[in-house]
Amino acid sequence: MNEEGAPIEGRQGGGTPSALPDVRVPALWTFAGLAAGLLAGMLTQGTSLQPLLLSVAEPLGALWLRALKMTIVPLVAALLVTGIVQMVAAAGAGAMARRTLGLFALLLFAGAVLSAVVVPPLVELLPIPQGATAALSGGLAERTGPVPGIADFIASIVPQNIVAAAASDAMLSIVVFFAILALAITRLADAPRAQLSDLFEAIAGAMLIVIGWVLALAPIGVLALGFVVAANSGGAAIGVLMHYILTVSSVGVAIFLGAYMVAAVAARQGPLRFARALLPVQAVAISTQSSLASLPAMLEACRRLGVREATADFVLPLAVALFRATSPAMNLAVAIYVAKLAGIPITPAMLAAGVAAATLTTLGAPSLPGSISFVTSIAPIAVAMGVPIGPLALLVAVEMLPDIVRTLGNVTMNVAVTATVDRRS
Repeated sequence: MNEEGAPIEGRQGGGTPSALPDVRVPALWTFAGLAAGLLAGMLTQGTSLQPLLLSVAEPLGALWLRALKMTIVPLVAALLVTGIVQMVAAAGAGAMARRTLGLFALLLFAGAVLSAVVVPPLVELLPIPQGATAALSGGLAERTGPVPGIADFIASIVPQNIVAAAASDAMLSIVVFFAILALAITRLADAPRAQLSDLFEAIAGAMLIVIGWVLALAPIGVLALGFVVAANSGGAAIGVLMHYILTVSSVGVAIFLGAYMVAAVAARQGPLRFARALLPVQAVAISTQSSLASLPAMLEACRRLGVREATADFVLPLAVALFRATSPAMNLAVAIYVAKLAGIPITPAMLAAGVAAATLTTLGAPSLPGSISFVTSIAPIAVAMGVPIGPLALLVAVEMLPDIVRTLGNVTMNVAVTATVDRRS
């Protein structure tokens, strides 16, 4: 199973609330559905059969997409609360825990800022293939809201009415509200704190079951959407997907290389020594695409680097549970790419909203299977930026490829952070 597609307890380990169900998503079948839809759309272009097939594929794809969208707000809210409550509980474990969580937050924020600075000019330098705009026809380019200005962005940080914010998909307001609520829950007495934590954990579990049902139909939904896209854009759709994979993966590579800088500068580890110690970890990461499966190899790498066993035994499981170094950068890169794909001008306020949403929804969020993690992590960022989320339904089908880069970046940064904490302790 991949980094984003492992069972609930598998991707990032024991940090996931126990009430969350084990939801599995047919990643290979989803990819096969996309390939079949694109091929069928290209082969039927200009034929008398295409209008008939479109009359079936368009409403079918739209229905599946609407079912996917309806789960986003309640699932993100519940997962954000449970994740932050868990993170605050971990911070109470002592000075090392607080130092570790602070380093996590700093690196996650830095990754999001890096993506906001690098991705827009990167897509300008290496533009999306011509004909890509047509790939967004069939309702995939429906906007989630207006492009936020500076004043709108500042005003949207704190919601005036959380119910109205949820109804209007004001995702940044929703994220801020539930983050504050989670912090307030941690200040309650033991009994009410446990009751509210259990409530949000149960909501998250129920919503995961619902989204699991929706994503079980992903091969059919993606096939329909892929057919609509290819029928309107032809072979340009394949070029866009390849361009997307390379663009988003390049951001993950930057985080991967950044882990070597963290190891050299903050942990004072020699680059060659660090690289040799990480080779077995990276081999496991590529073959399993799972941070949890790479944990024994990461512990061995820390031993080779001279990291104290007590530090490695504490920091690495915490990193596997709570820290996904590549997520803010790569998730924000996806949202920016979709904005470019839809022809939406990128403004500073949009990027600020994206950085805030990417950091907040990642820090302390529990582990999820790939397709669920892709939707729940990126959709809030896209909505906060006023970017359409329809294309995510297609991009999720090729996430298994960038996910290799995600896993490599995550495990390498996990070891670098552990060595840094050990040196600073």
